[in-house]
Amino acid sequence: MITRWVGLLIVANIAVFMLQQGNPDIEHMLAFVPYYFLQQPWTAITYMFLHANFGHILFNMLGLFFFGPRVEERLGGTRFLALYFVSGIVGAATSMVLSPHASIIGASAGLFGVEFAFARLWPRAQVLLWGVVPVSARGMIVVMTVMALFGGIGISFSLGNVAHFAHLGGFAGGWLVMRLIGVRTVDDRLRPVQPRRAPTPPAGATERWKQIRLEQLHPVNREEAERVLAKLETRGPHSLTAEEQAFLDRFSAM
Repeated sequence: MITRWVGLLIVANIAVFMLQQGNPDIEHMLAFVPYYFLQQPWTAITYMFLHANFGHILFNMLGLFFFGPRVEERLGGTRFLALYFVSGIVGAATSMVLSPHASIIGASAGLFGVEFAFARLWPRAQVLLWGVVPVSARGMIVVMTVMALFGGIGISFSLGNVAHFAHLGGFAGGWLVMRLIGVRTVDDRLRPVQPRRAPTPPAGATERWKQIRLEQLHPVNREEAERVLAKLETRGPHSLTAEEQAFLDRFSAM
């Protein structure tokens, strides 16, 4: 099932692509051109919504559709957006440093960050590379990294202009965000993780947890606290895992 932000990103990309048709000024205003970056800094983000042709946007949106929802469900909306846009920005920066004369468009760097996160979370999940070749998610990242490296040095396996260094930057951005978030690998076969049996919450813990001052927490911790507290409210204290109970205990003591 498609998730909120994945759906909105796909709609936004399609809308901008439709605006591009017969209107070259759109691309001039939104494409990332290293030489003009200081005059048009917004293009480090807006280039991600432009595409060269139907095949370009189709490939990127299919990738976002298949990999994005699972990653968004795991990370939450805020962290998913951070992953997507940081990967795209790092992709633009990498391309600017390593290929300073090349302008770039496309959602590929953001998508590559999402694919890296997918492989980080489910490394042995089976995926179809190019929709044909069955490989593990980790193997997909290795193959795509090698291809981007070869493409960057002039040995290309694809047709047309491809921003290979932006792709590598997308992987780097995905690695950076996942490193900062610290999310652990989950079940490789995409089945729900079965948590170990949680201990019975101590007396008074539920009331103490409900009094956590969410507005004082870091946004990342606040989002997780809201999720756990919603679970507490709807399913009761015995539904919380040991990790979730410890998480709430840490902030209820502040």
